[in-house]
Formats: sequence, C-alpha cells, structure tokens
Amino acid sequence: MKITCLVKTDFIKALLLPAGIITTMLVTSCSSTGTNKPEDTKEVAEEHNDAKFDQNQEKDAQFLVQAAELNMKEIKLSELAKGSAVMDECKKLAEMMINDHQKALQEVQALAEKKGITLPAGMTDEAQRDYNNLNEKKGAEFDQKYCDMMVDGHKDAIDKFEKVAKDGNDADIRSLASSTLPTLRTHLDHAMVCQEKIKKM
Repeated sequence: MKITCLVKTDFIKALLLPAGIITTMLVTSCSSTGTNKPEDTKEVAEEHNDAKFDQNQEKDAQFLVQAAELNMKEIKLSELAKGSAVMDECKKLAEMMINDHQKALQEVQALAEKKGITLPAGMTDEAQRDYNNLNEKKGAEFDQKYCDMMVDGHKDAIDKFEKVAKDGNDADIRSLASSTLPTLRTHLDHAMVCQEKIKKM
C-alpha cells in the first residue's frame, strides 16, 4: 500500500501565512512502496497548489508548473545533445536551447514566487524517461531523435502558451506566456531546419 507524506491544507496555511513564508519553496514528498521512491515532483507541486488555490488560480498555477517542467526538460536534453550530437547544427541548436530555456526558467520561477505557486523541484519521471531514451542513441540516430523531440515538444508548448496568452486568468501569467511565444517559435523553426538536414544525410 502506498503511503504518501502530505501535510493537511489547514496546517500548511497556519504555518505559512502568519509567518509570511514564501510558499514557492520547492517541496519534496515521500512515499513508501517498498523502495522509498520519491513521488514525481510535478505531482507534488500540483498537490500543494491544489490545496492553496481556487479553480481559476489553480489553472494559472498548473500552467507555471508545466512551463517550469518544459524548461527543465529542454535544458537537460540540450545539455546532453551539446556533448553527444554529431552535426554542428544540432550542437548549435542545443546551445541556443540551453541559454534561452535557462532564462525562461528563471522568469517562471520569479513569477511563481511572486504568486505563491509551488513548482516542481526537478525533472518529472516522464522527462527522465525521455532523457534516458535519448541517451541510448548514438551518432546520426541521436541527432535525429533530439531534433524530433525538440520539434514535437515545441509544437506542444506553443499550443499551451498561445491558449494561456489569450485566455489566462492572471494578467502577469498571460504576459509571460505572450512574451515567451516568439522564442518558442524561433526554437521550432531552427529545430525543423535541423530535422530536415538530418533526413537528407
């Protein structure tokens, strides 16, 4: 039976609100499955946000959680690609991804702190699986996989950011989504060019 270490909502509020402690501190949680494997960091963050916010605020919080998840994943995959890719185009793409997503992650973290939103403490289980899968590839197969992941990931991200930029409840979060879109579109364009060059090899 899975036992999750969680703190009741009222207790959290009693501790954090009067003390004025920033609630964006990255949170860890423990579970017992026989191996003491920690819970997925995204799930932990979402649990804490669910306890703090109403339905509309929860949607905004969920977007920042997803944005942080995206940035951390792209940084890790691109750090791997920077050292393992064969084509110069892939290495340059990876370097651009690292620089831009590190900046974007800092912006997400700063806004989350301002709004009292809890973010994941690290890569999600799904992101780690993708990393491990990419790490198994070698040579041109690695480059192809990396570019495919960048194309698919950025198409999905652009869709999410466009929706929040248009329909988000919080003005600051709408602004963040809107200002990030040009960079995401540039990344997608470069990733698609890289993808096509690999196919012609």
